[in-house]
Amino acid sequence: MDEPPACLTSWLALNRLPGVGPVGVRELLRRFGTPQALFTAGPRAWSGLPPAARAALAAGPDVLAAPDLAWLEGRPGRWVLTLADAGYPPLLRQIPDPPPVLFGTGDAAAVARRPQVAIVGSRRPTPAAGALAHAIAGELAAAGVVVTSGLAAGIDGAAHRGALDAGGTTVAVAGTGPDRVYPARHRGLARRLVEGGGALVTEFPPGTPPRPGHFPRRNRIISGLAQGVLVVEAAARSGSLITARLAAEQGRDVMAVPGFPANPGARGTNALLRDGARLVESAADVLEELGLDSGVRACAMDAPETPALDPERRAVLESTGFEPTAVDTVAARCGLTPETVSSILLLLELEGLVQAAPGGGWCRAG
Repeated sequence: MDEPPACLTSWLALNRLPGVGPVGVRELLRRFGTPQALFTAGPRAWSGLPPAARAALAAGPDVLAAPDLAWLEGRPGRWVLTLADAGYPPLLRQIPDPPPVLFGTGDAAAVARRPQVAIVGSRRPTPAAGALAHAIAGELAAAGVVVTSGLAAGIDGAAHRGALDAGGTTVAVAGTGPDRVYPARHRGLARRLVEGGGALVTEFPPGTPPRPGHFPRRNRIISGLAQGVLVVEAAARSGSLITARLAAEQGRDVMAVPGFPANPGARGTNALLRDGARLVESAADVLEELGLDSGVRACAMDAPETPALDPERRAVLESTGFEPTAVDTVAARCGLTPETVSSILLLLELEGLVQAAPGGGWCRAG
């Protein structure tokens, strides 16, 4: 880091001032110049602040910053970046409310590395959407793009894994403190991305638990770090649409994968496309949109090459959509009984041609 410990202590204390968010911090910095100047200004200068913030300022920066300094010194690989650091991500610095402090583990340089693309989407995606997110992330990572997401279940996790499986770099933006991983089942994934040269980053100080309001707030960091945001699958009221809206407000490219109209989980992405988002079907589309060299093969949304099938199996496969399709619907399309269709779907699953969808139904393997 570029700052001496006393300056860092003041930044960490400023970040913990109760009742003062990123916008309030920016205003305080405009008025006082530096965190140190704020803490030494005295009670009269603090008169317009909330009572809890005034009391914290009176207690002094050492008291406020103590938990963060203890975390920072606890283990190698932990770091802090402030708005005063040269290593602070330049794209993130440009947004209206950049976090004053970033806590992280892993490679701090990965957070500012470019090109960087964010991939977000549903926490309960269709199998085809999850497979597509994994494939696009992998091809972007293989082309040298840093893949950023929010470490959530579903599309986020698929994007992180896709980048890692391709030997690339991925950055996870957390809605908790840096000492916690949410969801807990992604602890292994978080460890893997850090060990793979990426980073886990958050604006929330150590000890901060997951709270509902944290995740929409962290979305501005996901979009702020990246040149563009790709939404793979999202319902009409998905948190991913918040990320897309913030990306547009920040001047970033907004991209979306089209979905089957009858799939409720695709209504958000289809709405983005109607509103002018770039339609994406492959990693090459993303690279083209961002003006990057597209030295990657296209990641097709169509079904994989299929082996020779008897007429009944082929009829069932062709009657199963890429969206979740009920057994009765497949049966009505192909003219077979539901019992026969169920048996054939199990055989097709063994051949890797279909997948059981979360919540029921079946999907073509994407």
